[in-house]
Amino acid sequence: MTIYTTVPLELVLEGWSAGQEPMIEIAHGPLRMLLAPVAPGVGKLVRLVSAPLDAYLLPEFEPGRLIYFGTAEQQEVVGAASIQGGE
Repeated sequence: MTIYTTVPLELVLEGWSAGQEPMIEIAHGPLRMLLAPVAPGVGKLVRLVSAPLDAYLLPEFEPGRLIYFGTAEQQEVVGAASIQGGE
């Protein structure tokens, strides 16, 4: 890899060797998504690994959205996506 820049190399490569946060891959029906854990039963959507084409256009599956994959009590948050209820 060749990088042409006037920025010091230390700043360009800062965080390069830092470990990536652990990810969880959740499968629900035809959807497979990659989540960054936030709390038990809650994850922030990083990306859809595989899904029907129309799922990529749905706002409830946009990156950064909180997905609740735990118990039914946790899914009653208004406006949050849930993979069990499909809301």
